[in-house]
Amino acid sequence: MISSDNRRYAYGKSQLIEVICQLRFPTILSIDTREPADFQETVRAAFPRYQCQVEKLPGVNGAPARTVNNHTFISEDGGYKLSLTKDFIALSTMRYTHWEDFAARLDEPLGQFIKIYRPNCFDRVGLRFVNAISREQLGLTGRRWNDLLQPPYLGILDEDDVDEASVAKCSVDVERKLDALAALKLHAGPGFVQRNIRSGNQVQQVQEKEVRFIFDQDVYSTGKVKVAAVAETLNALHAHSDSVFSDAITTVLHDAMEPEYL
Repeated sequence: MISSDNRRYAYGKSQLIEVICQLRFPTILSIDTREPADFQETVRAAFPRYQCQVEKLPGVNGAPARTVNNHTFISEDGGYKLSLTKDFIALSTMRYTHWEDFAARLDEPLGQFIKIYRPNCFDRVGLRFVNAISREQLGLTGRRWNDLLQPPYLGILDEDDVDEASVAKCSVDVERKLDALAALKLHAGPGFVQRNIRSGNQVQQVQEKEVRFIFDQDVYSTGKVKVAAVAETLNALHAHSDSVFSDAITTVLHDAMEPEYL
């Protein structure tokens, strides 16, 4: 079982636009060669809509391109998507509220996957939290980014005499170990958010006009994870991610996101 959130608060105006948990495992060919009907039956109540997308992957070291079947199981409201391929299982959402809810939605399908396919271990366990901080949404129009983020994540934008509008590109990209078992890949910097707008049967990608601050962190395990240690690993990764974000923001941004104490 994946445990509940231990934080004292959740944000009423969270700036998360996507959260993904992916667990990679040694290839299980049966997932790619036949439809995962048994697995679907175990998750169909929570994820009743099914799609299969054939994805083309580039070749490595001169090898030809290959295809893989991505089986996706979608919640009735479309807010959560469970993906299964021969190499990974993942849960993603653009409606994240708090870890307790996300973990509960992941717990049952992950347990059923382990029961049906019996992976020996997981090669990589990762949590990705993508924040896109909007000054307009938070009532912070006119505030500089260095009022909201700590200096290590801002580069030249931490200088008060630099006109933000004059900076075409400025980002900080970090890869670092967090402890003996976890590491972080982080991208931080201003950018635009792309939105998918549906009109009838057509989906068009539209870029927002507002410049947001993208804080995209991928926290992941650095070694093989035993099946029995998955829940402990996920809880530890979440704690790391929470700590990284909390340390990166100022009290101005923290208060503007309206923390709701639990």
